[in-house]
Amino acid sequence: MSAFDDVLNQKAVALSYDEEGQAAPVIVASGVGYMARRIIQAAKDSGVPIYEDNSLATVLTQLDLGSEIPQELYAAIVDIYVYFLNYGKAKKEKEKDTDKELPEQPVEEEAQESRESADEDSV
Repeated sequence: MSAFDDVLNQKAVALSYDEEGQAAPVIVASGVGYMARRIIQAAKDSGVPIYEDNSLATVLTQLDLGSEIPQELYAAIVDIYVYFLNYGKAKKEKEKDTDKELPEQPVEEEAQESRESADEDSV
C-alpha cells in the first residue's frame, strides 16, 4: 500500500461531551484522508488524547457533525472514556514516581563545602 493510500484510508472523529447539557457525546469533527490527518494533528497540538479504533471511526464518520452518538455505540464510547481516565491516572502516578526519583539539589552551603573539601584533597 502506498503512502497516498494510507492517507486516503485514515479516518478521525472528535467527540465532545457535557454531562449537564447533553445526553450523549456529540461529534464535533469528522473526516477521512487529509482532513483526518488535520484533525489528528490538531488533537496532538492541543494535548487531546487520541484513541485508535478503525472500525468505530468508520461508523462514526458516517454520522452528521453535531449529532449525538447512537445508543448502540454507548458501550464502545464508555470503554474509550474509561481508557482515558485510567491513562490519565497512570500518567500522573508515573510523574509522581519520577519526581520522587530525582535527587534533591544540594543547598548552596553544602555545595560550597563539597568544593572546598575537594580542593583540600587535591592539594
